[in-house]
Amino acid sequence: MKLTADLILQSPQYTNALRDRELDLRGYKIPVIENLGATLDQFDTIDMSENDIRKLEGFALLKRLKSLLLNNNRICRIAEHLEESLPNLETIVMTSNNMQELKDLDPLKSVKSLQYLSLLRNPVTNKPHYRLYVINKLPQLRVLDFQRIKQREREAAKRMFSGKRGQEGSQKGRKAKTFVPGGPPVGTRPLPSKPLPSPTKDIAAIKAAIANARSLDEVQRLEMLLKAGQVPGGNKPNNNVDEEMEDMSNGT
Repeated sequence: MKLTADLILQSPQYTNALRDRELDLRGYKIPVIENLGATLDQFDTIDMSENDIRKLEGFALLKRLKSLLLNNNRICRIAEHLEESLPNLETIVMTSNNMQELKDLDPLKSVKSLQYLSLLRNPVTNKPHYRLYVINKLPQLRVLDFQRIKQREREAAKRMFSGKRGQEGSQKGRKAKTFVPGGPPVGTRPLPSKPLPSPTKDIAAIKAAIANARSLDEVQRLEMLLKAGQVPGGNKPNNNVDEEMEDMSNGT
C-alpha cells in the first residue's frame, strides 16, 4: 500500500506512555517512505513497523520527530544526510531488518542527535567487531541494542579503529563489488555460523534493566518496552526502546 496523505490522516494518532504524540503506520505493507509532510510535523514518534520498507529515506523536514520505529521491515540501506530532514532524531529501532554490512551503517554518523539505536536480528550484528565498529563510527550513541555503551567500550573501539591498522579493519566492512558466481564476495572469508539474538534474551535484558531502574519513570518506560511489539513481542511499538535506552543512559 502506498503511503499517501489520506492514509496518514486516517491512521491512529495518540499520546503514548511517554506523553509523546505518536503516529501508528504499522502493518500497511508500505514499500517506500513518502508524503510524511502530511503529518504537519505534529508527532514525536512515528511507528512504521511491519511494512515492506527497503531503504531509510524519503523524509520531509520533521523537526519535531524524535523516534522512528521500523521493526520487521526489509531495510538494507540508509540514505545519506538524514539529519537534514530529521535534525532532532534521537531513536531508531530497526530490529529484524536486513542491514548486511558494517559500512552500510555509516550514514548514521551524521545524525548527531542520535542516541539510541537497535539493530537486533539484522545480519550485520554477526559481523566481527560489530559493536565496537558502531561505537567508533557513531560516538554520539548512548545505547546500542538495549545495552548502555560503557566508557571502556568507547576506549576499546578507539584503539581498534585508530591509525592505519584501524583503517584497514574498517575497510573490511565495505561491501565487495566483485563477485564470483556461486561464491562469496572477493576478498572475504565465510563467517562462522552465529545465531541471531533471540527474543528471550531481549526480554531478559529488558527485565534486568527494570530491576536496575532508579526511578518510577524509568520503570514505566521499560515496562512499556517489555510490552512493545517487536523486541519482546506484544501489541504495540517499541517506543520503549527510546525508553529503556533513556533509562540506561541516565546511569551513564
